[in-house]
Amino acid sequence: MRRDKQESQSQFNRRTFMLGAGGVGVFAAIGSQLYNLQILNEDQYRVLSDNNQFSFRIQLPTRGRILDRFGETVAENRDSYRIYIVREQAGDPVLALDRLSRFMPLGEARRERVLRELARTPRFQPVTVAEGVDWETFSRVNLHLPELPGVMPDVGEVRTYPMPAAFAHVAGYVQSAPPEIAGNDPLLRHPAFRVGRTGAEIARDEELRGSAGSLKVEVNAFGRVIRELPDQSRPAEPGRDVTLTIDAASQRFATERLAGQSASAVAMDVRTGEILTLASTPSFDPNLFVLGIPSREFRDLNENPYRPLFNKAINGLYAPASTVKGMISLAALRHGVMRPGERVNCRGSVRLGDRTFHCWRREGHGAVNMHDAIKVSCDTYFYEVASRLGIERIRQTALELGMGQLFDIGIPMLSQAGGLFPSPQWKRARTGQGWTMGDTYNVGIGQGAVLSSPLQLAVMTARLATGRAVEPTLYARPFVPEFPRLDYDPAHIEAIHNAHVGVVHEPGGTSYWSLGGLGVDGVRMAGKTGTSQVYSISAEERARGVRSQDDLPWRLRNHGLFICYAPAEEPRYAVAVIVEHGGGGARSAAQPARDILRDLIIRDPSGRSGLIAARHDPIQLAQGGR
Repeated sequence: MRRDKQESQSQFNRRTFMLGAGGVGVFAAIGSQLYNLQILNEDQYRVLSDNNQFSFRIQLPTRGRILDRFGETVAENRDSYRIYIVREQAGDPVLALDRLSRFMPLGEARRERVLRELARTPRFQPVTVAEGVDWETFSRVNLHLPELPGVMPDVGEVRTYPMPAAFAHVAGYVQSAPPEIAGNDPLLRHPAFRVGRTGAEIARDEELRGSAGSLKVEVNAFGRVIRELPDQSRPAEPGRDVTLTIDAASQRFATERLAGQSASAVAMDVRTGEILTLASTPSFDPNLFVLGIPSREFRDLNENPYRPLFNKAINGLYAPASTVKGMISLAALRHGVMRPGERVNCRGSVRLGDRTFHCWRREGHGAVNMHDAIKVSCDTYFYEVASRLGIERIRQTALELGMGQLFDIGIPMLSQAGGLFPSPQWKRARTGQGWTMGDTYNVGIGQGAVLSSPLQLAVMTARLATGRAVEPTLYARPFVPEFPRLDYDPAHIEAIHNAHVGVVHEPGGTSYWSLGGLGVDGVRMAGKTGTSQVYSISAEERARGVRSQDDLPWRLRNHGLFICYAPAEEPRYAVAVIVEHGGGGARSAAQPARDILRDLIIRDPSGRSGLIAARHDPIQLAQGGR
């Protein structure tokens, strides 16, 4: 029995020793691990611990403003309440949206969109659930945030345009950066960050954008911010303001004056080349595009026959028609093919081979010299001038005066239409046919293959008014440039100038009856009408009673054009207006152009405006005219 007791005691001692040794081993292992964690790898695990406790959040920069020439705000920012969700913190996205839907409405379309974005977005990247939410909803979500892991309310800024219709095409708008632009840039990938997509917004995006900052925050296990650590953060650098040469008052006036029509207007300071007005109507609200335009509204805009999304002022291309007759005359004087007093007898048409080329006045104008031919816009006279000049000399002058050119105005050139001033080489490449005298006739009256934009017409007008190679711009230059003189005799420029004054102020001028002058005491204007043919009424249609433009559908009516500048004796402002399917220049475009020009003259900031008073209300438009 004693022996059994001794064996039992020995077995107990062995087990106790083994347990003790095992415990010492466990404690040694724990101690070793603690030593490894706390001593040897202290720095590494402190960083990992901090990363679990602290987070760096990108700080979006404030986008710079866009201002008009006098500092009036064209584009700015306003506060916007947003709700984001971060998949890494939210867990199951379906359950996360179910929880969130208890505190804010989430339609099926929105849920599907968020789930799609969460699936293709990195887990740590926030995805926008809603933007521009009202204060009540924003407050309710914040109140219940402990119940909403992964949900992140945020107060940020969103772009806003206080004069949407007037500046939609000039300022443009911003949107989220598309994947091909965003790449892996965390700023561009942020759902609340916007980049310029059109107009000045895209042209000056780098300046307006600014630089991102970072904010260090302490978060809990749910990812909710406990406190901010601004002393360890880097502030965002706001974007710079951009100032346009546009006069907001003139821009609004032009937009309102052309309201209800598919039209465009460009006004320039001929001394500086600064664009004061760049209007295209109808317009649209760029604010709709910032947060994402509903598909129905976009479809309505896109299918509107008046093309509100299309910037007609720089993209629209039209036959310049009779607005180029001053330019054609200048080429004739330069090359000595026509003297100012030489007369051409207009009988209403001229034969060329088996074709008849008509003058717009079928009964003819009789014998006209250069001054009268410009004033009454005689086509027959310019058929003769064109035949003597030839297409190459006409084209040379046209290019020198800005036709068929792209201008670095401060909106990407890819957004501009270059127009077309044809040549024999162009026709051969395009049609495989040779150039004919009939082609030259058509070019001589601004028809045929000739195409120009309102901007190009405004530049041509400014160059005719000054005799200098005026270059347009949308941004103020550091100094007033000394534009080089064009290689034309000043006496020839003066002859064209006097004829343009006659268009407005002399009986028989194509805009004499429709305008009655500028309407400002002591100030005369110069101008030129144009009617760009869209559709030729056939003999069969005439037999059916289709006699005039009014009898045609709107889309088949002629375009109306008018170019002008003032004061005539010392030009300061030039204006070009095109009214699509307006029926005629004197009828549809002359009065809006005159009114825009008059508004600029009356408000002239040089100080002279206080001495100028509007004389009378506009005269009613004449029914017809060239």
